[in-house]
Amino acid sequence: MPSPSRALRVVRTLVASVAVAAASPAWSLVPVPAPEPSPIPKRWQLEIEPSPLRVIVLDVPGSGPTAFLYLTYTVTNNSGIDLLFAPSFDLATDEGQVLRSGRDVPVAAAKQLMQLLSNPLLEDQIGVVGTLLRGEENAKESLAIWPVPTTLLSELTVYCAGFSGETVTVEVPNAAGHLEKKVLRKTLELRYRIPGELNVSSVDPILPFDRRWVMR
Repeated sequence: MPSPSRALRVVRTLVASVAVAAASPAWSLVPVPAPEPSPIPKRWQLEIEPSPLRVIVLDVPGSGPTAFLYLTYTVTNNSGIDLLFAPSFDLATDEGQVLRSGRDVPVAAAKQLMQLLSNPLLEDQIGVVGTLLRGEENAKESLAIWPVPTTLLSELTVYCAGFSGETVTVEVPNAAGHLEKKVLRKTLELRYRIPGELNVSSVDPILPFDRRWVMR
């Protein structure tokens, strides 16, 4: 039979545990799994064919040689209706840094890349925005470009948004611990491994090791 002092300690522990549980917000006790896209598209969805990820060094006026990451892509509207096309591409590093395509990219650098690619069908990131007509004959080609955040990388992820109309609204805790609604959009996720340090002088393509649709 436990001593009175041990029994008292057990009771105090139980009381403290109940108090902590009662004070904890519900979302911290019941983990909510991240929503998955529908296996069969519920809304319109565009066909996207991205190229491998590549690195290039461009001579930027006022800055000199600067390294950038980029990919090109073809988008086709087989949805059956003409759609407004306004894509966005985010580059996420394994350190948690997220870069939006085109941000902090000098106009001169983007123009230089377009000239080097020598593709008369290639539109820049601004020109590609607009109505995307139905059919393969109306497919568009464009690119996404980011400044290299650091060469010390082991993995990169590119999120391609604006290619699906599927959304879901979830409740997530904010900084104050209150639940607020957030709209997640079906997004194509491309993941790349970097074998050691990124070699900015390499011309070898970086191929994704994983490609899937996620809600983001």
